[in-house]
Amino acid sequence: MSGPSRWRFNPVVLDRDPPALELVSKLLHLHFRDEKTKVGGDALQLMAELLRIFVVEAAVRGVRQAQAEDVTLVDIDQLEKVLPQLLLDF
Repeated sequence: MSGPSRWRFNPVVLDRDPPALELVSKLLHLHFRDEKTKVGGDALQLMAELLRIFVVEAAVRGVRQAQAEDVTLVDIDQLEKVLPQLLLDF
């Protein structure tokens, strides 16, 4: 990789973003069998941070794959190529 990277990430701090925490909470509750299941605040923040790291890592790996293929735009093809290893790593 030569020269400065043109890819910049501005990660959202999810524990200070109530709409993001609400979204993570709703996503979790979609998969609970018992609708009375509750998620504590610490668990919700931890899950939000895990999802943030997962998405950032997917983006970084997609960029690296695009650079290896000498393309300037990351699209679904690059993400599909990095997804199997990413899922194994998480």
